[in-house]
Amino acid sequence: MDRFRGLWGNVSGKLGLGFCLAGFVAIFLGWNGAASYDRVPAQFPWLISGGVTGLALVFIGGALLIVENNRRDRAILMALLEEVRAALEHAPATPAASNGFARPTQAVAAIGADMVIAGTSSYHDQGCRLVADRPDLDPISLDEAEERDLTACRICNPGRTATRKTAKKSSSKARAKSRR
Repeated sequence: MDRFRGLWGNVSGKLGLGFCLAGFVAIFLGWNGAASYDRVPAQFPWLISGGVTGLALVFIGGALLIVENNRRDRAILMALLEEVRAALEHAPATPAASNGFARPTQAVAAIGADMVIAGTSSYHDQGCRLVADRPDLDPISLDEAEERDLTACRICNPGRTATRKTAKKSSSKARAKSRR
């Protein structure tokens, strides 16, 4: 049975081209036969026999070509899937918790209650999602974050209330003006 399928797969494309060619010949013969008569009622048998038969043959040939191309594409796809399967079988095992795309998260050391994570322009609570996978950032005290003039993260809103921070900034600006 497999031998027959392989033979049909090789022949179906050639057979489809043959059907299309025969259809075009039938259409030509129908047109040529109809052109030899001046009266329209005498042309109908040629048009019907040549035209309809030719269109049917072209349709069948086109269908055979489509089926043959689908079989060829499916064979190529199956070969590629087999390569992927073989590559996955020989790939190193990944941890069960990982989906293969995300980096494993690193454990964050517990920091004190008055400590925050310093970013480049703001400071964050240790559970903030913006600094979750950033081991390069250092924990600092809340007072040091305010001395560096870092702003509180708008997402996690760490540390003291914004009113104290605003009051401290306004007093530091007043001191700067008085020094002038």
